[in-house]
Amino acid sequence: MFVHAVRVPARRALPPTGLREGVMDLAFLHPLYEHPGPWASVYVDTSRWTEGSAHEARPTARAMVRELSRQGADAATCRAVEAAVEDLRHFPDPHGRALFARDGNVVLDPLLAHPPPGGSRAVWASLPRVGPLLDLMGEDPVAIVAYIDRRGADFELRSALGRQKAAAMVGQQWPVHRTSGAGWDEAERHFQLRVENVLEHSAAEIADALSVCQEEAQADLLILIGDEPERRAVRDRLPRRLHHRVEEASHGDASRLPDEEVERIRAGHVRRRVEAALDRFRAARVPDAEGRLGAAEGVPALVEAAREQRLEQLLIHPDGPESHCVVWIGEDPGQTAVHRTELKILGEQRSWPARADDALLRSAVTGDATALSLAPMALDDEGVPAGGLGALLRR
Repeated sequence: MFVHAVRVPARRALPPTGLREGVMDLAFLHPLYEHPGPWASVYVDTSRWTEGSAHEARPTARAMVRELSRQGADAATCRAVEAAVEDLRHFPDPHGRALFARDGNVVLDPLLAHPPPGGSRAVWASLPRVGPLLDLMGEDPVAIVAYIDRRGADFELRSALGRQKAAAMVGQQWPVHRTSGAGWDEAERHFQLRVENVLEHSAAEIADALSVCQEEAQADLLILIGDEPERRAVRDRLPRRLHHRVEEASHGDASRLPDEEVERIRAGHVRRRVEAALDRFRAARVPDAEGRLGAAEGVPALVEAAREQRLEQLLIHPDGPESHCVVWIGEDPGQTAVHRTELKILGEQRSWPARADDALLRSAVTGDATALSLAPMALDDEGVPAGGLGALLRR
């Protein structure tokens, strides 16, 4: 008995995306907090680059180095960043890269799922500027689009992560074939599934194949396209654990779902995910029977929760004014304070200023918390934390 598999080989220097059920698992950022700063944080927009495009890479590299030098970065780190940016011309990513460097070495260079807004930029600061990753990596739900008819189905795996080779093993009952020239092409990977049977048998096999593909690709969404009877038959046969991931569109069995429609469905999924988190946040604002709160908002309350290692999930709005507030940090990730004198009282001899979101994300990473961007919501929407910074707390 053969088992169908979809494998996506890792790309050069590509760490895990950090996504877990749509929320960013921050564990892959641990290397950034194993050494003290200062740090160079560089976001490179490669969305218009072509392979071997030295004429695009070199000016970008020089511009990033000039900006880092202006902010006080050391020469060795500037050289490391310059070399890393120029090296991207050999492997042009569809959207961009983030580079985090210190002491002459690039420590982490994750691939971005979206181009950095406003183009390439560089920051030299006491902590890595990882906040933008929540939007540039974390809000890209992977979707399997299943075009279903009575004969079988075509699968497309949609993502913003660019071209990657795919491999497939053939299932005994539901042959899976790569389409001509298959692979990642304009953020789509194509599979064909053909089973020649009655609707009920076909729907069961399609559901089985779709379940396997979802597990292998860790897809967030399953979008079913086709006539209503075929869609319903497949949906009813999917495992219950996948029901909350399913969306449907009423296109005919010969149609192809437009990119705009896929993006609309994916954006709706992201918004519902954020709304669910805010529902939990609102509920956690109400004290329990012992008078304890399960949520915090505002820099002072969040800093206290971070020191006590009570952060479970950070909620950060990219436009929130409190993200830019200055707090004070010590060498130990648990040493964060609103005022510098607090750290001295705690016995910390050395301290540095840092942005509040950078400091809280350091505490979240080292405390095994997760983080979620509230970008789909407006700052004044109901339930959004005051100032754009909040957290669900461990009880």
